[in-house]
Amino acid sequence: MARFSERTLQQSTAETPGGATRADLAPTTDARGTTDTRDTRGTPGTARSAASPHARATLALTSAATAVTLMTYTAPLVTLPDTAAALHTPVSAQAWLLNGTPLGLAALLLVAGSLADDYGRRRIFLAGTLTLGITTALGALASSTWLFTLARIAQGAASAAILASSLGLLVHAFPTPRGRLYATGVWGAFVSGGIAVGPLVAGALPNWRAAYAVLGAAALLVAVLGIRPLVESRSPRGGRPDVLGALTFGLALVALIAALTLGRDGWLRPQVGLLLLASVALLAAFAQVERRSATPMIDLGLLRHRRFLASSAGGLFMGLAVIGLFSFLPAVFQQTLGLSVLDSAWLLLIWSGLSFAVALQARRLAGRVSPRHQLAVGFVLHAVGVLTMLGAIDSGSWQRLLPGLVLSGVGGGLLNAALPLLAVESVPGNRAAMGSGAQQTLRYIGSCAGVALTIAIVTSSGGGLGHGANIAMVVSMVLSLLAAGAVVGLRERG
Repeated sequence: MARFSERTLQQSTAETPGGATRADLAPTTDARGTTDTRDTRGTPGTARSAASPHARATLALTSAATAVTLMTYTAPLVTLPDTAAALHTPVSAQAWLLNGTPLGLAALLLVAGSLADDYGRRRIFLAGTLTLGITTALGALASSTWLFTLARIAQGAASAAILASSLGLLVHAFPTPRGRLYATGVWGAFVSGGIAVGPLVAGALPNWRAAYAVLGAAALLVAVLGIRPLVESRSPRGGRPDVLGALTFGLALVALIAALTLGRDGWLRPQVGLLLLASVALLAAFAQVERRSATPMIDLGLLRHRRFLASSAGGLFMGLAVIGLFSFLPAVFQQTLGLSVLDSAWLLLIWSGLSFAVALQARRLAGRVSPRHQLAVGFVLHAVGVLTMLGAIDSGSWQRLLPGLVLSGVGGGLLNAALPLLAVESVPGNRAAMGSGAQQTLRYIGSCAGVALTIAIVTSSGGGLGHGANIAMVVSMVLSLLAAGAVVGLRERG
């Protein structure tokens, strides 16, 4: 299929008088090449009861794999002090322990989305779960900071394959608007569920190496279980993979994250400036490659559309303002409030567990609150929650953190429910994996930048970790309010 145009996007998302979108009426192609042109609108009753056994199995497997992916992602949140001590990692390099996986995710999500759409979502999903299991187990054997970081980057690459292909599989399995709303809501809830359970698993096991061994085994189990039930789907566009686009984009992100991480020791150092310049130059080269490619990883024309911009901005600011802050706060809790690894995991569960519960129920808002406005409310609630947490660490009272964790958790649940739905709605139905990849790429770019920024602020403050945490919270609050205004105020561009 040729690169889709702006007109194609408008046609695919325009509503018919009966309430179905053109994407719901558009032909779809299954793994055997059979074309189905039936009206796929929902029928009365719940999407859950209408779903086929294949659809339910697809939802269960993709949700389980997503949860394991996020558990692997969040495991270092509470084990960072122990991991850094075991690997003899200095404070200046600890951002790499947290940023390895998001770096691999951000660099390869767009690539994985394109490969999934072109060569088979089931194939990419199973390859990703298998690779995640192997690389997570290898991370448990790492003996140095760099070996651990390399394992984490490989875990991020595998996670990219899982996350980008999951939504594509779900869109194929749940072709109706009602079914898609239900499926993306459940999937988004398991994003929050993985974030909630990951630190608890890591904190409950004897040490951080055991945590990675268990998570690796879980990923391998999902890969085995997914071999038979999952059905292949693809939207081949013809042409060759966008290798040059993948290379320029991946190198640009590596340069950016390296600059942000090294910047903690001095933003005016020559190597930091050179890395930032290299990142800008490589991003410019990526844009040129995408404009000329017959099969680009991302159609830059989508940047003219409000929903795609809202999805992208929402992902970026969630990583920057929300994930970046909460990735380092558990380590601060342990060092300032005297909490154990497991205690800090339980405290973080208040935030992540509420996020899971709210994301699971947020689909009930459909029809009353648009995904863009749901994003705005989520960012505002996070900002208010962070505001109530100011001064709690300096006071030595973990109880003072509770109201803020509750508010931010509710806000995070709204964000996690709205982002996947907006991601698949913002692109034509046959490019769902690409839409998911674009939004999540920006989420993890924001996460990498947010982690590096938070660690730099907290550890560079002359007033101690508590004072530094307060400054980081204020920055997170401001960024969240900017995000809320941005996603609501976006307008279509000609």
